[in-house]
Amino acid sequence: MSSAAALEAKLQATSGAFTKLENDYARAVEELANLKPENTVYKQVGPVLLKQDQDEARGNVDKRLEWIEGEIKRTEANLKDLETKLESKKMEGQYQQQLQAAGAAPVAA
Repeated sequence: MSSAAALEAKLQATSGAFTKLENDYARAVEELANLKPENTVYKQVGPVLLKQDQDEARGNVDKRLEWIEGEIKRTEANLKDLETKLESKKMEGQYQQQLQAAGAAPVAA
């Protein structure tokens, strides 16, 4: 597999991870926004659901959202880096093709 193809595959994988994080983020925000004071919140601990205070649940969700935002930023930076590397490899390939074309062309006397 060429290095450009490897970078393209890594870019696709990172893009998929980024999309999943965005979806997780949106789902968490939506669920938290729909809570009413009379709603009961449960936390899954192993196979058991335990009642949890809404404020504690919000705090946990806020921490999780901070982590997801950090992962999104890290993934965006990784995507940008991969795109830069991919573009560099494309330019390198085009340069190599130009050199080969110039070397194969007859020299005018």
